[in-house]
Amino acid sequence: MTWLLLTIASAFLLGLYDYFKKVALDGNAVLPVLFGSVATGALVWIPFVIWSAISPSTLPMEMFHVTSISWEAHAMLFAKSALVGASWLCGYYGLESLPLSVASPIRATSPLWTILMAIVILHETPTAKQVLGMAVIFLSFFAFTQVSRREGIHFVKDKAVFYMIAATLLGSASALYDKFLLQSAHLTPGQVQAWFSIYTAVLMVPPMALWLSRKRSVAFQWRWSVPLIGLTLLGADILYFSAIAVPGAMISLISPVRRTSVAVSFLLGILAFKEKQILPKALCVAAIIAGVILLS
Repeated sequence: MTWLLLTIASAFLLGLYDYFKKVALDGNAVLPVLFGSVATGALVWIPFVIWSAISPSTLPMEMFHVTSISWEAHAMLFAKSALVGASWLCGYYGLESLPLSVASPIRATSPLWTILMAIVILHETPTAKQVLGMAVIFLSFFAFTQVSRREGIHFVKDKAVFYMIAATLLGSASALYDKFLLQSAHLTPGQVQAWFSIYTAVLMVPPMALWLSRKRSVAFQWRWSVPLIGLTLLGADILYFSAIAVPGAMISLISPVRRTSVAVSFLLGILAFKEKQILPKALCVAAIIAGVILLS
């Protein structure tokens, strides 16, 4: 069960990643924060791409070995970068306005959408336990909308909520695509992570240039949390990709376990930002996690 331990470690780093995003976005411009975080990831991987091409035998760890890939594989990874880049743009704009204790549970419903997509696209048949898990998540999500109303957040009217839901749906599609890249296309975690990081940074250049060319209503403030977003995501993703690449690893279990990161970000949101409605939110989060566990 090595892949399960890798997934748990990834979930912990993913919780820190959500926290650093909220810290960086608090009263800050969205696009520069996103660009800075993805650029950090690209700058980490570029030396390993060059190192792998020049002297692969001297690399310290196998996971950082980025072997050459075909143009077709580059095209597939570019498509993944476009998919995830769109998800991140939506997620960052949503998180900018929402409390972390609201945004993280919305993202935690990702396994539900992943399984629904697997049913529709891959024609998988859910078990009775998975149907129960989906029902629990739907009910928990509805209860969460009622709790959030107490803070003036109306799920059917709030644009930031729709951004988070769009980010979650795009992220779920990316999870299915990851399985294809690592198990069917037989790419390595290093290849996926390296080129995905580089291509995402490239794709963020035009939006960033557009932001710089226009009158900016919100100024950008440099914070150390900006590169920490990229670094914690790198750690979370390399562990995640390594877990998926293990023979026999089950994406139907990896995706739910990884989303338990909501517990980390939820606690940090309460402690760091003094967010409200702790008990009812905690009950909803616990129910969502229970539903996610049933999905596995």
